[in-house]
Amino acid sequence: MRELKIAALNENLPEVLKFIGENLEQTGCKPADSTRIEVAVEEIFSNIANYAYNPETGSAKVSVELSDDPVKVIISFTDNGKPYNPLAKEDPNLKLSLSERDRGGLGIFMTKKFMDKVSYEYKDGMNILTIEKLF
Repeated sequence: MRELKIAALNENLPEVLKFIGENLEQTGCKPADSTRIEVAVEEIFSNIANYAYNPETGSAKVSVELSDDPVKVIISFTDNGKPYNPLAKEDPNLKLSLSERDRGGLGIFMTKKFMDKVSYEYKDGMNILTIEKLF
């Protein structure tokens, strides 16, 4: 397992994406899957940067684990910001127009659709959000 501990700031997103990309290169991941993973990573890290510590700042840990049987990537995001389970939010009603929908929730909805598994736990004062993608 590889880990990156980084300040949870939007300007650090490129470094997080680079870290993820370097790990995905080892899997033979298809470009479409890589793009889906990057979208999910961007959504989750941006949420941590914008909301976990607001108005303060803090750090986030991004962990990547690669598995051979089955071939998959497991990415965990850990922060000690405000407890928040984004999976508890109801999925947006896509039949409504943008002006009729409540703001927010589309990014985590896409993350749930793009990944094979998404889980959240609050443990020892830490938010831990984990995504998994099978190849």
